[in-house]
Amino acid sequence: MFYSLRNRLIAIFVLLFVLAFCTMSILIFNQSRSIIRSYIESSALEKMDEYGSYISMVQTQVYDLASIVFNSDTAKNWDALISDPDAGSGEKNAAHYRMSQFLTQTTNSYTSVSSVTVYRREGMWVSSGNQVVFDQSLVDKPWYQDLIKRYEYWVPAQMDEAEMRNNNPHPVIGMLMPIGSFEPANARSIMKVNVTADYFLDPLERIHLGAGGSIYLLDQDGQPMLSQTEYNAHENMRETVDAVRAGSGKQGVVYVTSDQGDKEILVYKKLAKTNWMLVGFVSEKDLYAPLMKLRNTIFILATVLIVLSLLLATWLSHGITKPLSRLITAMRYVERGDFEIAESRIPAANFIRNEIDYASSTFRQMVVRLRRHIKDEFELKLLRQQAEYKTLLMQINPHFLFNTLELMSSLAMQKRTDDTVEVIESLGKMMRFSLRINEDLIRLDEELKYVRYYVSILHIRFGDKVNIDIDEEDVGQLVIIKFILQPLIENAVKYSFESGTEARVRIGVRRERGSVRLTVSDKGPGMPERLRRQLVEQSVRAELDYILNNNGGQVGLGNVLARCRLYYGSLFDVRIEAGEDGTGTTIELILPEQEEQRHV
Repeated sequence: MFYSLRNRLIAIFVLLFVLAFCTMSILIFNQSRSIIRSYIESSALEKMDEYGSYISMVQTQVYDLASIVFNSDTAKNWDALISDPDAGSGEKNAAHYRMSQFLTQTTNSYTSVSSVTVYRREGMWVSSGNQVVFDQSLVDKPWYQDLIKRYEYWVPAQMDEAEMRNNNPHPVIGMLMPIGSFEPANARSIMKVNVTADYFLDPLERIHLGAGGSIYLLDQDGQPMLSQTEYNAHENMRETVDAVRAGSGKQGVVYVTSDQGDKEILVYKKLAKTNWMLVGFVSEKDLYAPLMKLRNTIFILATVLIVLSLLLATWLSHGITKPLSRLITAMRYVERGDFEIAESRIPAANFIRNEIDYASSTFRQMVVRLRRHIKDEFELKLLRQQAEYKTLLMQINPHFLFNTLELMSSLAMQKRTDDTVEVIESLGKMMRFSLRINEDLIRLDEELKYVRYYVSILHIRFGDKVNIDIDEEDVGQLVIIKFILQPLIENAVKYSFESGTEARVRIGVRRERGSVRLTVSDKGPGMPERLRRQLVEQSVRAELDYILNNNGGQVGLGNVLARCRLYYGSLFDVRIEAGEDGTGTTIELILPEQEEQRHV
């Protein structure tokens, strides 16, 4: 009983898959639970997003405060009075006091701002807390030179004299803004808004990358904004940081291999307003230590399973693998439509020994019958589709011919001999063209020539009441199915005259992204939305009986849509739109771009 195919397969699958996957599932579950819990809680990019929002909030407060000071009347009056050489010292001292009080009140409204100081180029500064200091060293300060020469508006963490005078001996980050002019070099006064560096540093230190990773806040030049001197220890990562800073990515993770072969992980996020960037460094060994252990365990287990699978596969090769491989190969050929090759891949069985032989023999018989059935069905469908297409094509000629013969009769009765001769010549050329019934495809320039013959007949029939404009691009060797423009033009002219005394029709021909777009637009009464949807739905279903038996006014349009759908299938599309004011109709046929001697 054990040697039957079913029992052997059951035993092998139980041994290989049930036991193996149960063991691996327990290991993966236990380890993944601790790994996912640990790294989801301290996900670097998520925390960087939160910290970036925090930075954005602080910067927004700084910019709001700076904008208030910049636009305030107090700052403008102070700047004007201090710049006035005729103002007395008493007036200036009073102005300094008012300015300091204003800065104190403004600073107290923003919790993140430590102080605001306004510096004068001639050597004095006013800060919150009634500080008015005369100091000629402003122009020598590095941050002032960076503002004037390099337009650097943010100052990295440093000690500030105004802060130290207010008993705040901690590094601050400053934002600079000129007052009275947007050009720093032309400004007489410079405003410096300070934020305590710890306000940025404390939240940053709560973001962890593994056990030994660190995150740094860098300015637009790639230098630390905060008092993080340990950033200099990552000299080997500077080139990678510069490349990331110059790239277009907003955030991401970069893996770098050091000269010693150790893999380092760089996590970064760019902050939008000031081109600052958060950068985190951590070694792959540190970050993925538990995962590496799990990977090694799975690798050892997988190696054992592979060896065992190879041994068992060798034992089963003659009984199952070989005939099953032939069966699968045959199925692939069936999927591609190569039924003859699929049939040859499965030899005819003289006798059936097991379930695989029975399945192979049954599949071979199915392939033989399916190949015959598809061949017969394809030939019948092809013949039926060709007959439907020819029937639709034959519907066009009588419809147009009767209208033209009526015109010739009217011209003859009016004794308009020259016009009659011209109509006969144009009609003869069109009939010679239309009698080429065995050709489904014609060159697009020939179709346009056919249209021009028809337009000449319309001009004789209606005179100046018809205005038909043909806008065409170079169509080269493009081919389309014939007789698709003339019925649309005929409909456009007909409905234009039903609502007015003249017909204005525009015909457009252009190529666009592998397709040919034929457009016929008129200024008629417009087509109702319900009728537009009905025509598009009929073109999708190619309802031949309805079109042939329809005695309404959409015979030409329905005929064209049905023939395009029968010939091009899903490669054809149509758009029927009304004008913005509800009048006029635009019909656009979208056909696949096809040249002579090449199938769609």
